[in-house]
Amino acid sequence: MQLSIVIPLLNEQESLNELYDWIAQVMQSNHFLYEVIFIDDGSTDGSWETLTQLSTSHKEVKAIRFFKNFGKSQALHAGFKEAQGEVVITMDADLQDNPEEIPELYHLIKNEGYDLVSGWKRKRYDSVITKNLPSKLFNWAARRTSGVRLHDFNCGLKAYRRSVVKNIEVSGDMHRYIPVLAKNAGFSKIGEKVVKHQARKYGKTKFGISRFIIGFLDLTTIWFLSKFGRSPMHFFGAVGVFMFLVGFGFSVYLGIDKLFLNPGGRLITERPQFYLALIAMVIGTQFFLAGFLGEIIVRRRKDTTNYRIQETLNA
Repeated sequence: MQLSIVIPLLNEQESLNELYDWIAQVMQSNHFLYEVIFIDDGSTDGSWETLTQLSTSHKEVKAIRFFKNFGKSQALHAGFKEAQGEVVITMDADLQDNPEEIPELYHLIKNEGYDLVSGWKRKRYDSVITKNLPSKLFNWAARRTSGVRLHDFNCGLKAYRRSVVKNIEVSGDMHRYIPVLAKNAGFSKIGEKVVKHQARKYGKTKFGISRFIIGFLDLTTIWFLSKFGRSPMHFFGAVGVFMFLVGFGFSVYLGIDKLFLNPGGRLITERPQFYLALIAMVIGTQFFLAGFLGEIIVRRRKDTTNYRIQETLNA
């Protein structure tokens, strides 16, 4: 199996037949051995019926159905688990990604030695206010934070060496940061290719501007995990010790001041420094304990997924 094409979808019934025909034409003209894995992320419009027909008519088509909408990350995780191809391609189901880009992406992985190649939609046909400008800001922040020099982190069209998708965990809304996850897992050769972006032909976008707020929060999470995910004590312990020492220093100062410098002055409990010292030591202790518990959790963590598959076809 040379290629596995993983396509998550939500309510894209109108585009599915056209998308598969387009993919099949490109695959056959390039003589690829391939499979197409559709993941129905809880669609309510009849997408599953269309996928059932496609999987019955074409042995290359596999389809996975979730009980409800769990999100794109969980859909990709399920698709990656099923993928058998040497190179794994991800793309969206809305016909905005061009399957004719696949042969060149395959070549970059197989012959140029890349671990991951991400598409870059340099020219977009989306709303400037709700998608283009927020996307540019988001990608700038992601580059600065992660150190991965990509122009378009959230492009759905990507190519992966199979070992990459089998060794990363995509959960929550972390699909935007798969290149960062790959880098953190030790896959350092990450490239980028300018790809064509099509205007949406059917339906409407599933994403609003709120996704960028969530994206920035996830970016903070992945930055923290990349820095301290394996040793949370290095962050929480350091902050905790610093806060505790600050509080302890205030306590020593208050004690010396009361006993030797100003024995007839106000009671220690009447001075604001006492409460600053108390709060700092309590917070420091809590941070230290959080780091300690984090270390225990990291060492006992098991691989779990939080989605339920309703049906699988041609698996």
